[in-house]
Amino acid sequence: MKFLKFLIVFTLFLSASCQSPGKEKKTILTATLKGPSAMAMISMIEHKPSLGAGYTTVFEIRNEPNQVKAMIMEGTPDFAVVPTTMAALLYNKGQDYILATIPVWGTLYLFGSDTSCHSWENLKGHRISLMAKGNTPDVLFRFLAKANGLDPENDFDLDYSFPGHIELANAIASELSPLGVISEPMVSLVEKKNPKVKPLMDLNKEWEKHFGDSIPLAQTALLVKKDFLTTHPQLVEEYLKILEVSIDWVNKNPSEAAALIKKHDVLPDSALAVASIPRSNLKFGSIIQEKSGIQEYLKVFYTFNPLIIGGKMPDEEFYYKKQAH
Repeated sequence: MKFLKFLIVFTLFLSASCQSPGKEKKTILTATLKGPSAMAMISMIEHKPSLGAGYTTVFEIRNEPNQVKAMIMEGTPDFAVVPTTMAALLYNKGQDYILATIPVWGTLYLFGSDTSCHSWENLKGHRISLMAKGNTPDVLFRFLAKANGLDPENDFDLDYSFPGHIELANAIASELSPLGVISEPMVSLVEKKNPKVKPLMDLNKEWEKHFGDSIPLAQTALLVKKDFLTTHPQLVEEYLKILEVSIDWVNKNPSEAAALIKKHDVLPDSALAVASIPRSNLKFGSIIQEKSGIQEYLKVFYTFNPLIIGGKMPDEEFYYKKQAH
């Protein structure tokens, strides 16, 4: 029996010692979202750039933010895309991730088949479908309604019966829900499915009307795992530079980008992707340049309901800074 145990241990040791460290598979995992976030990264998803020291990028595309949130809670991705409010919440709850950049700056629209509803005053008394109470589309809509003199709790019938953006988009396309707040690329999908359904209000422009340029609609965040940043600061810098190039390429080459967006099943056809790209507001947001605006954006949600971002404003450590190396 002792000899058998020795033989097993020796065999495992020999097997491990024969593996060359240079041939060890080294990957950087990004969890992104099916929509503008994946569209911004589509060149990276296609080419899987090899970063310093032979690291290769791997992408997992998820349908809903909560699916990425679950991955973050497990600590599996090195980079992850979630709504900026969820990023602040996760940070305040002790998750090991910080804000690296903002790649998506507002994609929300009021859509529906009731084309009489094209202003805040016209919306009074109507049923408005919203995905997930307390999430960004819900809070943003209610905040803007208040900013335009309406009481969202009493002036509308707010409907939360559709748990995800895909279910909500299908309900709007089928006219099961006459009015709802959805984001790109669901906006373009709904338009294709049912020509009677129209964009009624651009909530991104409504935000700009209220705040001007002082507070950008920093809707979607790219997070980086703190341990990964500490260990590989140069890789993080390189990754962010490649992402900036990818976003610039997508905006300047929508047709070529659309072909890749279809290829990787982010959208079902290229024409939809071409229509969706300009409405997705893709831009690389440097944390150094955009930090004060992001803080003001989060402050809007904190003032509306502190629990949305975890009961407090994120501290300075939430924001990415280049590491000494």
